[in-house]
Amino acid sequence: MLSRLLKEHQAKQNERKELQEKRRREAIAAATCLTEALVDHLNVGVAQAYMNQRKLDHEVRTLQVQAAQFAKQTGQWIGMVENFNQALKEIGDVENWARSIELDMHTIATALEYVYKGQLQSAPS
Repeated sequence: MLSRLLKEHQAKQNERKELQEKRRREAIAAATCLTEALVDHLNVGVAQAYMNQRKLDHEVRTLQVQAAQFAKQTGQWIGMVENFNQALKEIGDVENWARSIELDMHTIATALEYVYKGQLQSAPS
């Protein structure tokens, strides 16, 4: 009877050990699956962040090129406006010079006319 109890006890212990080993393997498998799922989930986020960063880098390079082109074009526009302003100033200077010459010519013409009339009146008729 004692040997039968011992055998039953050993059989139950073996069953418990097998059940415990089975549960341990299931727990390890579940933990592995969970870890893989978490890593996959994180990798998706990291991959998306990496793609976003690449897109941003491309946009930054494009914007830098466009900003440089705009700065160059703006410099050209400023040069054109400055040249236009200088041309307008020169036209204004020519107008003033022409008015001055016209006024001088008018003064000379008036003086010559006055002299001519004075000569006609002083000449014996």
